[in-house]
Amino acid sequence: MSKKIIIAGGGTGGHIFPAIAIANALIAQDANTEILFVGATGKMEMEKVPQAGYTIEGITIAGFNRSSLWKNISLPFKLLASYFQVKKILKEFQPDAVVGVGGYSSLPVLRIAQKKGIPTFIHESNSFAGKSNIYLSKNATRIFVATDGMQKFFPADKIMITGNPVRKQIAESKVTKLEGITYFGLSESLTTILVIGGSLGARSINEAILEHLDQFERRHLQLIWQTGATNADKYKNATVGKNNIWIGEFITDMDMAYAAADVVVSRAGAMAVTEICLQAKPSVFVPFPLAAEDHQTYNAMSLVNKEAALIVRDGDAKLQLASTCIQLAKDVEMQELFIKNCRSLALKNADTVIANEILKAIQ
Repeated sequence: MSKKIIIAGGGTGGHIFPAIAIANALIAQDANTEILFVGATGKMEMEKVPQAGYTIEGITIAGFNRSSLWKNISLPFKLLASYFQVKKILKEFQPDAVVGVGGYSSLPVLRIAQKKGIPTFIHESNSFAGKSNIYLSKNATRIFVATDGMQKFFPADKIMITGNPVRKQIAESKVTKLEGITYFGLSESLTTILVIGGSLGARSINEAILEHLDQFERRHLQLIWQTGATNADKYKNATVGKNNIWIGEFITDMDMAYAAADVVVSRAGAMAVTEICLQAKPSVFVPFPLAAEDHQTYNAMSLVNKEAALIVRDGDAKLQLASTCIQLAKDVEMQELFIKNCRSLALKNADTVIANEILKAIQ
């Protein structure tokens, strides 16, 4: 008999894309599995999940706003509304299991499911667990984590280290370095630095790169630079006539970008760290300082402590990022060490492993 599974959570691509990967793996295991997503009304999951071919129900939920306390006035009413919405969804859908992937919409769904005795599963993508997942873990059936050392957050007997589910385009890429370089119209003979700061860009990274463009040129280095949408024209105008730079607001074909890159500069979101490990790329992480519980620093340090990456603090980026990138780009021995250590940390097929465990537990 086919199973019915709810996947709850979202808010960022780092939660949504692993959730979709898990859903795809569940369907691959049993095509009759019925999946319903639950997310926060108005958030990006309401667009991305239907694009992936799945149904999603929105609930009226919001997180605590740290920057503007008055915006939290409506929070208790939203929590109450979401409670009744979740109860209705669970009653109508009658799930055999509920999977939480993080983001505040996962909290009421898993909590109410646990009260009803429905098996619940948590996927924690970061090296520093979110408060909702810590709270839900006590009554969870199984907890899937990306890295070791997570017993300081969760019951040790419930933890399974699976890594993070990664989109197939990256995980199964067969693109060669030459194909990647050609795609971006760059030179085969120069070392290539890939600079990525997420779809909105990362101001500290972009400004640091902008200020030192001539240094990269003088050192015979070339850039693939994803700026994000904010101030994109300013960065594009600064690179006019520079043949050693490909610049764009967004890179659609990230498999091409990773294949072309010798060194990567990136924020340290869970998915970025996972993809860089799977691609075994020497990297310099600049963690976003305002991430909840400073989890991006923990993500980066999980590699730095194992000699698999370098870190530059956001506040130091303007002074240190360019010189750190150039140093790594010129140090072949350090690159080889990072490649070797990244490969040893990469966990593949996380989506399939997670799907297997869920289906096995609810047979």
